[in-house]
Amino acid sequence: MSTEFLFRSQPYLSETQARVTSISEDGSVHLDRTIFYAQSGGQPGDQGVLLTSKGQEVPITNAIHPGDKTEIAHLPAQGDWNIKVGDKLTCKIDWERRLLLMRMHSALHLLSVAFPFPVTGGAIAPDKGRLDFDMPEVPENLDEIAVRLNEAIAENHTISEEWITEAELEANPELVKTMKVKPPMGQGRVRLIRIASGDKLIDLQPCGGTHVASTGEIGPLRLGKIQKKGKQNRRVYLHFA
Repeated sequence: MSTEFLFRSQPYLSETQARVTSISEDGSVHLDRTIFYAQSGGQPGDQGVLLTSKGQEVPITNAIHPGDKTEIAHLPAQGDWNIKVGDKLTCKIDWERRLLLMRMHSALHLLSVAFPFPVTGGAIAPDKGRLDFDMPEVPENLDEIAVRLNEAIAENHTISEEWITEAELEANPELVKTMKVKPPMGQGRVRLIRIASGDKLIDLQPCGGTHVASTGEIGPLRLGKIQKKGKQNRRVYLHFA
């Protein structure tokens, strides 16, 4: 049974009701709907708690996709939680951590604009993020790039989601910036994240992650170290200022 991903259209929802649909042998809990983002695309899975009707708090240490991308498994901390199929629970995520991840994930989309090179990898953490680029040489104008990056944030562009068909994505391969990680296919449609102000497009690319509603919510950024990870691979770190 697939899970309804509430975090896609409602990324600011920090609490909701859900029903247990199954419990795996490893104790992971599957729900009919969830606000817990599952670890993928370089973004960590959400943490938080599941509250039972008897007031028991079940700490959730991570959320993952156990197989295909239509389900999410909530991984509880060790313990005898006595959760059963059919139970109604209250989901509560660690909102402060999620918001930091949303801000940084949105910031990395802007970083992919500031460094116009193919992306070979990336990772997001609450305190920093990084993208790997197919970039033979490090640009000399790093200070200028950092200024432009923060200008894009201050311009407070809208960040929104939209959907296209898989056929439309195949007809527009330039939308995919990542070289090694392709958008999940096989469900008929693909989610895009658009950063824009009116007709002024800043960025548009496939993404399943959670984002803030506008670039102004990201806050000031600073470029971190740039590491050489191969003949043409450069790793660029990004931090909140």
